[in-house]
Amino acid sequence: MLRSIVFTIFLGIVLFTADYISLGQYIHPKKWSILAFFLALALLQHRLMEFGFRENRKKFVQFYLSSLTARFVMCLIFVGVFLYLKVEDPNGFVLTFFAFYLFYTCFEIYGLYRNLRRDLEE
Repeated sequence: MLRSIVFTIFLGIVLFTADYISLGQYIHPKKWSILAFFLALALLQHRLMEFGFRENRKKFVQFYLSSLTARFVMCLIFVGVFLYLKVEDPNGFVLTFFAFYLFYTCFEIYGLYRNLRRDLEE
């Protein structure tokens, strides 16, 4: 959970710096809402995985895949609500959202790979 928070703070610093050096025009103005949404998703997924480990470690794969499916559905709902509310520059919003989705997915895969590799070495 701490790694997700640190990663989000790092992305926040990058976004703040992009605004400061005039690169913020390429990022959608709703970037802070998107960042907060992904932080909430990361924390929720961490808690769900923690709960899944506590109950039965043998069902890790099923629990992980179901949490990924729930994450994907929540992402679709988030984008759908913003597009329904007629957010300005919808293409920019979707591109910014997709970039954050890729960042968080890569970060999650890296963390999962690191944990699985550590468990195999033991």
